[in-house]
Amino acid sequence: MTKQLPALFREKMIDLLGENEFEKFLESYDQPRSFGLRVNTVKVEKADFLAKSPFTLSAVPWASEGFYYEEGERPGKHPYYHAGLYYIQEPSAMAPVELLQVRPGERVLDLCAAPGGKSTQIAAKLQGEGVLVVNDIHSDRVKALVKNLELLGVRNAIVLNEKPERMLKVFHGYFDKILIDAPCSGEGMFRKEEEMMQQWERHSVQEFASMQRELLGQAAQMLAPGGMIVYSTCTFSPEENEAQIAEFLDKHPAFDVVPVEGFGAGRPDWLRAPWCEEEFSDHAREAVAGTARLWPHRLRGEGHFVAVLRRDGATVEGDAGSAGNAGDARDAGRAVDVVSASGKRSGREALRKGRAETSTRAAVSLEPLLAFSGELLRSEPFAAERLVCYGEHAYASPAGLPELHGLKVVRPGWYIGSLHRGRFEPSHALAMGLRMREAKRALSLASSDERALRYLKGETLEVAESEIIRDPEVTKAAKGYCLVCIEDHPVGWGKWHDGMLKNEYPPGWRWT
Repeated sequence: MTKQLPALFREKMIDLLGENEFEKFLESYDQPRSFGLRVNTVKVEKADFLAKSPFTLSAVPWASEGFYYEEGERPGKHPYYHAGLYYIQEPSAMAPVELLQVRPGERVLDLCAAPGGKSTQIAAKLQGEGVLVVNDIHSDRVKALVKNLELLGVRNAIVLNEKPERMLKVFHGYFDKILIDAPCSGEGMFRKEEEMMQQWERHSVQEFASMQRELLGQAAQMLAPGGMIVYSTCTFSPEENEAQIAEFLDKHPAFDVVPVEGFGAGRPDWLRAPWCEEEFSDHAREAVAGTARLWPHRLRGEGHFVAVLRRDGATVEGDAGSAGNAGDARDAGRAVDVVSASGKRSGREALRKGRAETSTRAAVSLEPLLAFSGELLRSEPFAAERLVCYGEHAYASPAGLPELHGLKVVRPGWYIGSLHRGRFEPSHALAMGLRMREAKRALSLASSDERALRYLKGETLEVAESEIIRDPEVTKAAKGYCLVCIEDHPVGWGKWHDGMLKNEYPPGWRWT
């Protein structure tokens, strides 16, 4: 492996680290990489998962729900994975969200979110309270982002496919916390993904540095007073790390670095030629020592850089809470709106009448959705959100959002299902976001039951009526939609009738 490292990269790291530490750094490339998973506390308590886990796990020191698993184990090929009980994630990549210090009820932005590992980690910290906006500029990567949010049962996320500069007016001063997991040259991933070396040779560090500079400036405009930004990369280059933070501090005096402990310190001494030609203030140079570097020869993980930036509490014109801004998600009452496919609201009156206009003027009845909810759900799990309809598709959108008109919205909230020709078809996302106790009809299979795997493969199952879990006082009928679970954790829908469960598991999700 070490023989394949690009020659220019080797020369640069020798200059930065010195001969002695470079030799230790180099040895790490011949060591086996570490494998990690993160327990998804949106769906399962950590202690409950550990009690049932079939894997050999040891704690990741910097991630409260993170664990190493042994090479050769295959957590992606277990029914628990399909139930969304954990996310497979490189251990060092868990650090940025831990340092973001997300609290339930906050408004959080993941600016460069695909494929969604850090987004789902943020969602677990929010515990269904507050607003999570996730964005990625690459439309081809957004599908994976949406799927991971749905798999892990996230209810309170908005998914955008937008250029950050187009988000500034809508979200000016809106967010309490922002994560920038910035596009970078990927030097820290050379051991994990050898193809990153070829990409490194094709793309210049300065090309990424330019993008990173813009992202930091844009994020600063969307942060509320007293808010926090975590900037992270998976590269070693000081041009993309300390230099970005030093330049940002000099241009944004309202911000300062929150020192990070427990990892290698940032390197102000690397702000020098030939790598960094810019001039920085003494304050900025001193502050970057409080950033963090995760080195593969010093810990069990790949290479990362993390900086925690806090904005002071001074309010400026146009910040969140000023006149004209959307209501606060933490103190707003329930808002129920119907939105047409064109984005126009048809208002509360339309919902009361059970009908909404689409952009083609065709009326869409909400009665099937209300009937489904009454028949199958013990309570309305989206009662705290706005119910919005885009054409035939219904979503539960977090309250307190500003108007999203003009933005490329992939998901305006938790996707509930579709309304078509007087019928309601519940979405797979609805099933994954529910708890078994919220359904009036459910089937719970043991992970060892061969029917669990057959269900995940899309097969029809033989299920006795006595296996359908229901409260006779709530619903006597076993026939109809049923929430299918693996050990009480939802994995999808089925339709039960006369001892047979028709499989509603989506083809694109099936076990292969």
